[in-house]
Amino acid sequence: MLFVCDANAGRSQMAAALALARGSGTVHARSAGINPAGELELAIVRVMDEIGVDMSAEFPKPLTDELVAAADVVITLGCGGACPVVPHTRYLDWAVLDPTGRPLTEVRRIRDELDLLVTDLLTTLTSEGTR
Repeated sequence: MLFVCDANAGRSQMAAALALARGSGTVHARSAGINPAGELELAIVRVMDEIGVDMSAEFPKPLTDELVAAADVVITLGCGGACPVVPHTRYLDWAVLDPTGRPLTEVRRIRDELDLLVTDLLTTLTSEGTR
């Protein structure tokens, strides 16, 4: 699965890390950005560390056609129609607030919302037999 947002410095990074953590080694998740930032938002690293997910080695990565083509599911998080569309690829769009510049309490809420969405997605994929 591929999680895409604009800067790949917050939402998509958190979602991919949560998918890997919740997938217990049964899922391959990546993240990318339309316009990658220079580094992750520090608040993202901090709130993920609070739940035992280490993101200290992560960095923003650019979205490529190859990443999209390799994904069975592409989840966009606020990048609009800028994501390349590949036939036979499932697309989901999650309307989740951008955590950039928000207080830690809001970033935690965004993390928790993503955690619920990721958990639901993994459950759905498991029941479909496509995980």
